[in-house]
Amino acid sequence: MSQERKPGQPGTLYLIPCPIAEDTPVWDVLPAANRAVIDSLDYFIVENVRSARRFLSKAGFGRPIDSLEFRELNEHTTDARAVDEMVRPILAGRSAGVISEAGVPGVADPGALAVARCHRLGIRVVPLIGPSSIILAVMASGLNGQSFAFNGYLPVKPPERVQAIRRFERRAQSERQSQLFIEAPYRNVKLMEQLLQTLAPETRLTLAMDITAPGEYIRTLAVREWRSVRLPEMNRRPAIFIIG
Repeated sequence: MSQERKPGQPGTLYLIPCPIAEDTPVWDVLPAANRAVIDSLDYFIVENVRSARRFLSKAGFGRPIDSLEFRELNEHTTDARAVDEMVRPILAGRSAGVISEAGVPGVADPGALAVARCHRLGIRVVPLIGPSSIILAVMASGLNGQSFAFNGYLPVKPPERVQAIRRFERRAQSERQSQLFIEAPYRNVKLMEQLLQTLAPETRLTLAMDITAPGEYIRTLAVREWRSVRLPEMNRRPAIFIIG
């Protein structure tokens, strides 16, 4: 997967997935081919240093973790110059890995900033194989997987949130495009209540929680059916919602 680099050439930016659920063994969800790439690196651009160190330790990294260099790139990184500084060693010939807190980097993840900068500088970007909660939720939903959109977080204020829910429902119906979104886990119950109050009875709604974890829950029902069943425990469980 890695290639020989000629002197004077930039390094490569590798996008390294990690497990979605914290307790999932690393090599249960990542292909063995990723190991050689991970072990070849000593420079990592990460969303959270602590979680990245824990991931590499669980992956059985072959060298002392303390010998590695980490640069943190997260939602608080607002200065483009900081991203330039992170990419500078790659431009000088040093390969690097990008690691998100969970799942694949670069998708709904600030690692995309480093990826974009590398493309502008002509640096090779290589995505490695691993679990994406977004793709897995669509796969298991039974909703339209030909056309779907991830919308991130909904507005916090109730009137704006209701408007967003209705807008996504109209889009799902008029364009047949599945609409995905997430919420802070401690607000899952409130969001589900608002969805069941706002959506039309025949609109289909997927709730996907704890994807790849032992307690994984994925179910798609019409809203009228959701209103008649007992809802699962949702508090503080990572979840993806899909309107279809």
